[in-house]
Amino acid sequence: MIEKCYETDFYTWIFRNIELLKQRRFSQINIDILIDELESMAKRDKRELASHFIILLAHLLKWQFQLKQLTEQWQTQQGGSWRGSIMEQRLQIVKQLKESPSLKNYLVEAVENAYHDAVKIATQETQLSQCTFPKICPYTIEQLLDENFYPVSQ
Repeated sequence: MIEKCYETDFYTWIFRNIELLKQRRFSQINIDILIDELESMAKRDKRELASHFIILLAHLLKWQFQLKQLTEQWQTQQGGSWRGSIMEQRLQIVKQLKESPSLKNYLVEAVENAYHDAVKIATQETQLSQCTFPKICPYTIEQLLDENFYPVSQ
């Protein structure tokens, strides 16, 4: 019964397993599936962290390498939407780190994994050459998480 539920209604499967665990009815739990799902959750958290860094990095790169050009073109461009997105991604990263503090051990790797994708996004959205952007992330973890850090526009 619970195996079929896993295939047809994952959400219900989770809560049935929670109840079985609370009732200490361990023999009714498929341990292999539970292990797979727990491993999947850990990977999902890492992917989510990297996803926040991709967006954060892309906007910081656009801020650094395109904002000055846009401001010169359109006197009114001040990067307000980028600033909002940068703030949102930082808040999400900090929130995720509070919920899962051990992810702090993964920050450097997450940024390294996210940087290439962030450059791709920044390149597509700005129409600037990929050579415009540094090959490796120019920002430290501390800068990325600092709500007051915005790179100097070039």
